[in-house]
Amino acid sequence: MFNDFKLTEGRPIYIQLKDYLKRMITNGHLLEHQKLPSTREFSLLSSISRNTVLTAYTDLEQEGLIYAVKGKGHFVSHVEIFNSQSIQLNWTEKINEQTFLAEKMDLMKHGLVWKKGMISFTSIAPDEKLFDVENFKRAFLNRMSLEGDIVLNYGYAKGYKPLIEYLLHYMEIKGVDTRNKDILITNGFTEGLDLLLSSLNKKNGRLICENPTHHSALKLFQLHGFEIDGIEMENDGVNVKKLEKSLSEKEYDFAYLIPSYHNPTGIVTSSEKRKKIMDLFSTYQLPIIEDGFNEELRYSGSHLAPLAAFGGLGNNVIYISSFSKILFPGLRVGWILADKELIYYLESMKRARTIHTSTLDQAVLYQYLNDGYFEKYIKKAKAVYKKKYELAVHYCKQYIPCKRITGDGGLHLFIELNNNIDAQKLLEACYPKSVVFSLGHVFYTDNNGKHTLRLGFSRLHENEIVEGIKIIGNTLKTNFGG
Repeated sequence: MFNDFKLTEGRPIYIQLKDYLKRMITNGHLLEHQKLPSTREFSLLSSISRNTVLTAYTDLEQEGLIYAVKGKGHFVSHVEIFNSQSIQLNWTEKINEQTFLAEKMDLMKHGLVWKKGMISFTSIAPDEKLFDVENFKRAFLNRMSLEGDIVLNYGYAKGYKPLIEYLLHYMEIKGVDTRNKDILITNGFTEGLDLLLSSLNKKNGRLICENPTHHSALKLFQLHGFEIDGIEMENDGVNVKKLEKSLSEKEYDFAYLIPSYHNPTGIVTSSEKRKKIMDLFSTYQLPIIEDGFNEELRYSGSHLAPLAAFGGLGNNVIYISSFSKILFPGLRVGWILADKELIYYLESMKRARTIHTSTLDQAVLYQYLNDGYFEKYIKKAKAVYKKKYELAVHYCKQYIPCKRITGDGGLHLFIELNNNIDAQKLLEACYPKSVVFSLGHVFYTDNNGKHTLRLGFSRLHENEIVEGIKIIGNTLKTNFGG
C-alpha cells in the first residue's frame, strides 16, 4: 500500500500527499481506526522529508480525517461514506429544444477538426505573440498594490467605476454624446447581447440585420426565438433601399448592425450610408444594436464615427463592444453604452444572471488602459496586422479566382467564389492538404452563401498566409476549374 503515490512538479509536496491520503480515506481504501505509517516510515517509503509528511498529517488531523494517539501514531477517523443505488439517466431526454439548437449551431463540435501543423484561417482572434505581457504585469502589480483588497472581493453589477468612467471618455473621443447615457460592464460582447435580448420586450419577435452577419449573434437571436430578416451587403454597407423596403412592409423590434469591419465581410459602412441608416431608423422609431466590432483596426483612410455618434442626444442606439479582438480575449471584458434608463434595468438583469464581471479583470484592464499602454500596443498591432492584411489581399487576388473579395481592414477577408462553387467541397479538398477556413454560409440569415468563405489571417505567420492561399487557389483550379 502507498506505493502508487506519485509526485508531480509545480505543486507543494505536502498538499499532494494530503490529497492522496484524503482520497484513499474518502474512497474507503483506508478503514476507520487503521494505523498510518509513521512520519519516518512514510518519509523513507516515498523519499520525501519527514517534515513534509508531518505537515500533511497535521492538516488531515485539523480536517478531522485522522487522529493522533500519543506514543502510538496516527489513525484514520470515522468518515461517513454512503453508497446508494446507482442509476443511469438518459440526459438526452431531459435536454430542452433550446439546448439542442445551441448544440446544432456549435461550429466547434460540427466543423472539421483542426490538427497541429495545419494552416488555419478559421480564427479572427488577436495574435498572442503580440500580447503586451510585460506591461500587463506592471498594470496588474500597480492595481494590486493600490487596492488589492478591493478588487479581490465582490464588485458591483454595473461594473468597476474607474473603468466605466474611462470608457465613457473613450466613447466621447469616438464622437459619441454621452450625456444621459451610461455604461454596463459585461463578460465580453456575447453576454452583453444576451442580456439585451433577455431584457427587451419581444413585441413582434422579428429583427432586421445585415446579411450575412456575426454567427454568434445569429445563434443568440435564434435561441431567443426571433425571426431574422437579413438585408444584403453592398461594398459600402447594407443596401439601404432594401432596408427601407423591409421596414415599410414589416414591423421589427430592433436592428442589429456592424458598421465597421463587418463580420464576416469586413466591409466598412460609409459615412453617407451611416447617416441614411440613422435617419431611416429615426423615422421608424426603432432601436439599433450597434456591434462596435474591431473599430480600432483601420489601416487607411479617415476615422469613421460609430452610429452611436450620429445619434447625438438621441437614445435609440445601443452600442456593444469589447477589446477581445484587439487586446486580451482571455479577460472577457466588454461593455454596453446606452440610455441611462435602459442601463438601470440591464444592471438588475446582470446582477440576477452573473452578479458582476470579475472586478480583478476590470481593474487590471483599467490600469493598463489608463497607463497609456493600449495606445502603444495598438500602434504596434496595427502595423503587424496591416502587413498581413495587405499580403492576404495581394495573394488572394493573385491566386484565388473569385467573384468578389471584401475586407477594408480588420483581421479577415470574405470571398465569394465563381460559378457558385460549394465552399464546403473546397474545404473538404483543402483539409487533406492541411488548410482550413471558415465556411461563409454559417453567417447567412437565409441559408444562402454556400459559395462563400471567410479567411482569418491574424494568428498566422506571413509565410503561412501565402502558402495557405496558394493551396486554396491551386485546389480551386485543379478540382473545380477555378
